[in-house]
Amino acid sequence: MILDPIQEAARDQFQRHSANYGKSHILANTEDVAMALAGIEVSPGSPALDVATGGGHTALYLASRGLSVTAADISQAMLDSATSLAIERGLSIETRLHEAERFPYSEASFDLVTCRVAAHHFSDRDAFVREVTRVLKPGGHFLLIDGSIPDSEPVAEEWIHEVEKLRDPSHGRFLSPGSWRDLCERNRLRVSRCDTAPFKQPDLNWYFETAGTNPENRQKVLQLIRDAPDSARKVFRIAEEGGKTVWWWIRLSLVAQK
Repeated sequence: MILDPIQEAARDQFQRHSANYGKSHILANTEDVAMALAGIEVSPGSPALDVATGGGHTALYLASRGLSVTAADISQAMLDSATSLAIERGLSIETRLHEAERFPYSEASFDLVTCRVAAHHFSDRDAFVREVTRVLKPGGHFLLIDGSIPDSEPVAEEWIHEVEKLRDPSHGRFLSPGSWRDLCERNRLRVSRCDTAPFKQPDLNWYFETAGTNPENRQKVLQLIRDAPDSARKVFRIAEEGGKTVWWWIRLSLVAQK
């Protein structure tokens, strides 16, 4: 793979910290995937692609429903972890190493493409959505779940961007629901669902440890929290509970059809 600097940063970050995204990670709970896919008919054996699979939790959920799943990631360490977890659960998935902006698959290869809590790392979201459209069969579905920000909160958006970039330098940018909808519609995907729900994050130390945030950046994040503007405090519901800093992530669920 020939990667751009943003892709290299994401690969290196997740190579180093892949062990933090295993079966005990918060994303191992796939209720959000189940809810988002409710009402979408995908037959057993249908081919599905999970892009930027990370620990493989979404891919394994799809495999447990009888789909023929390809789990893709830019990090081989992540794919190795996903494979180990699949073996432990008695499930079968295929893994492929590639970036999210270019797929090594033929046109109309999949009935379902998913991407969960990863797209904010991508270097070119438009290229990603174009590839999703290309590899989906006519009538196939695209599911995106990711962190997001309201369409009309620029101050809060800039604040969370600073926090996330300090916590994990491979972070790109959260997009608003409206921005994702526009991306899909420009690339011939009809959006049937595009909504957000608050998702409570564990304490700040858990967030730091998962990303391996260095001590200097941890202190900078703590200062940003102390100085957070009112809009950020309201949007992300920043609070102290039992001596721990907690907040509510905005989780976007988008479903579109080719």
